[in-house]
Amino acid sequence: MKVVVFGANGFVGSNVVEVLRENGVEPVQASRSTGLDLRDTKQVTEFLAQHRPRFVVNCAAHVGSLNYVTEQAATVIADNTRMIMGMYEAVAAACPQAIVINPLANCAYPGAAESYREDEWWNGHIHRSVLAYGSTRRLLWTVAESFQMQYAVRSINLLTPNMYGPYDSTDPNKAHALNALVSKFVKAEKIKQTELPIWGTGVAVREWLYARDFARLLWEIMLIPDRAGLEQPLNVAQNDGLSVKELVDIIQSKFDYQGKVVWDHSKPDGAPKKVMDDTRFRRVFPDFKFTDFEQGIANTIAYYESVFPY
Repeated sequence: MKVVVFGANGFVGSNVVEVLRENGVEPVQASRSTGLDLRDTKQVTEFLAQHRPRFVVNCAAHVGSLNYVTEQAATVIADNTRMIMGMYEAVAAACPQAIVINPLANCAYPGAAESYREDEWWNGHIHRSVLAYGSTRRLLWTVAESFQMQYAVRSINLLTPNMYGPYDSTDPNKAHALNALVSKFVKAEKIKQTELPIWGTGVAVREWLYARDFARLLWEIMLIPDRAGLEQPLNVAQNDGLSVKELVDIIQSKFDYQGKVVWDHSKPDGAPKKVMDDTRFRRVFPDFKFTDFEQGIANTIAYYESVFPY
């Protein structure tokens, strides 16, 4: 089985590479840090023509915190649009038989939706706080469908909650939300910070997916890519969520931090609630077991404690 992982050195890509290796597959890794720019169709076409993979796992994206994707909105939408087009044009030219697997962040769902059901993910506007990035997740699905229509390139699209776990950035402005919180607590405890600012009000409710669970699910899909239910976008869902305030309380309980938590209301909360319906997911993957949340948090804390130079 030959697998190319785009964005292999990033947060999600690193987890995917680790799980593939544990299952005896050495993936072909590519990212901007290794010299491959998905915005350059010619370069990507030559790369794929050389490797001719069975699967292309698309973990590459220009993304960051709510604050980041707002401040850098034009750059985020431009880069991601060019990356999507560059990748699909290259797949169609070099290896149209490959199956492309795309994680679609659930910020693509309507901002006003209270429960995220697959049949309703286009039924409304994306929340303004994630407009630049969320719009490109809808575009990614549209491009995937269009290339299937014209070139018979098959894609599997997985709608994912906010992910967390090891290998994310140590910069809170670039890290995924839960990882940013963990990294802030690790740093605050190590340098004995008197105040710890948390962005937003804490009222927003989110569902969380341990990144390694997503990687394990990809492996199951690769073993049986033709299983029923993967023809349309599928929620990777547990139908459960926590408010950011509840999440902070859980993380704080793992530390002996003596400082004061201060909520920065000037920073955006994002959509009020993001909880994903798991009805279809359980039909397709009835036996899939997600990592216990407390264990996932412990693993994430251990990772950040190992990489912070304090």
